[in-house]
Amino acid sequence: MSVSAVVAGFIAVVVSYSGPMVVVLTAAQAGGLTTGQTTSWVWAVSLGSGITCAVLSLWTRMPVITAWSTPGAALLVTSLHNYPYAQAIGAFLVAAVAITVIGFSGLFGRLIAKVPTAIVSAMLAGILFAFGTDLFRSLGGTPLVPAAVLVGYVVVKRFSARYAVLCGLVLGVVAAAASGKLHLSGVRLALARPEWTTPAFSVAAIVGIGIPLFVVTMASQNAPGLGVLTASGYRPNDRLLIGSTGLTSVLLAPFGSHAINLAAITAAICTNEEAHPDPRRRYPAGVFCGLFYIVVGLFGSALLALFTGLPKELVAAIAGVALLGALMSGLSGAMQQPDHREAALVTFLVTASGLTMFGVGSAFWGLVLGVLTHGVLTARRRAVRSQ
Repeated sequence: MSVSAVVAGFIAVVVSYSGPMVVVLTAAQAGGLTTGQTTSWVWAVSLGSGITCAVLSLWTRMPVITAWSTPGAALLVTSLHNYPYAQAIGAFLVAAVAITVIGFSGLFGRLIAKVPTAIVSAMLAGILFAFGTDLFRSLGGTPLVPAAVLVGYVVVKRFSARYAVLCGLVLGVVAAAASGKLHLSGVRLALARPEWTTPAFSVAAIVGIGIPLFVVTMASQNAPGLGVLTASGYRPNDRLLIGSTGLTSVLLAPFGSHAINLAAITAAICTNEEAHPDPRRRYPAGVFCGLFYIVVGLFGSALLALFTGLPKELVAAIAGVALLGALMSGLSGAMQQPDHREAALVTFLVTASGLTMFGVGSAFWGLVLGVLTHGVLTARRRAVRSQ
């Protein structure tokens, strides 16, 4: 244990709640969830992240940082309202079971290899595209608050990417308070009460939520999370880490947890030299990150009241800057390989369009049409080459 490791774990949690949690709350609001259901969702993802962080870090002696699926929550912003909440919970459960089975079986790498990386990246970019446009659209309403967020984010990003979102949030809150738009009178420190929802299963919800949630969580969260650990000199056991987070998601899905997975951005905070010069002594950062998650999760109702007291312009701006990096990665990954660009472009456009057919959301149709386009174009190129 060291002070630097404790601080690194704390910063990781602050970064998680200053950005990605806003996406979860936005999804809950878009889906029409009650206060109790939203509080339970916050409790479930916080507790799941905390337990897996602490236990896996102690077990492996590596700083294993987990979190809730931010791209998955972004997916739910545009799809959750299309299904009854119990059916959405059923889709969460199906996705979690699939992640658990694939994780423990070791088939993760082989399964992701079946879908071109460019198409997965394009689907992610299409899901996040609306957040980027909403960020700048919010400037047309009350420009002071989103402008403060943007200035804080861009200026601090010049010196430290780690604190850019946090500083944007702080400046945004100050601007909101100065303009009289901050309403925090409802914040009361009280223990969160989890709320059980019995899962219901429908093909439409599984196809529209479950399959895209599974894909984006595995490809956009677990894969980069393993990459961060590997790049930091560790040898992560993908079966243990992915299987354990999947199993935790299964247990907490009825309480609202959409997905618990390996983190990448916050993991980088706890796996570098600032956590501790000795890589063998960085794992306490993961343990304390988990403990901080649990503490915040236990008081989820206070967190909910805090964020619901923020003006919508601030929420849109913070969600936008928090997802800029993921959107940029998705776009760059989609266009990286010339042979895959057309299929990736189809995937991106269909996903970003918000298309819904037969009760199934645009993320799935983007994936399907992208894979079909890729198959047709590559078959044509192979035919030409054979001649």
